[in-house]
Amino acid sequence: MEMWTLLIGLFLVTMLAFLAWALLSKKETEERLDDPAAPKSSLAKDGPGPNPVGPDKS
Repeated sequence: MEMWTLLIGLFLVTMLAFLAWALLSKKETEERLDDPAAPKSSLAKDGPGPNPVGPDKS
């Protein structure tokens, strides 16, 4: 019985940790989406592209 109690406790602590991490990540993502000054992703359609500096002119 003690082993099951330990396993259930570890499971619950792990789930709570992942839930807290997911909520924090969601909050940060929503704040970044609401920020008009945040840089666009290079993968975005209106972003700078994969090489925003331009080709090397060496």
